[in-house]
Amino acid sequence: MTNEEAELAILRSVDKVTNQKSIATEIGYSVGKVNYVLNGLIVKGLIKAERFINSKSKVQYKYLLTPTGIKEKIALTDKFIEIKKEEYDRLQKQKKEYEEMYDLLNLNKCPSK
Repeated sequence: MTNEEAELAILRSVDKVTNQKSIATEIGYSVGKVNYVLNGLIVKGLIKAERFINSKSKVQYKYLLTPTGIKEKIALTDKFIEIKKEEYDRLQKQKKEYEEMYDLLNLNKCPSK
């Protein structure tokens, strides 16, 4: 997975979860990777982290998308939609080629009348 994919996954999950461990669990990354990417997003100004104390008296961070972060989330989503459309088109083309190959093989197997 590319860094942009990791960024998009984190941008998509920060409004649903509140700590790095739950983000990591949700998107299937290590906590270290999430920490690294989150810090990069904070430096870029896409996410802001606010400290708060939870009910267990532990300090945690609440991650919020900034307006720039929302704009980047939209741009990355558009980019990945385009990538997936191209991938879909390639798969459809391959499928058609396989179907044509299958039809040709079946025609060769049929006895002539």
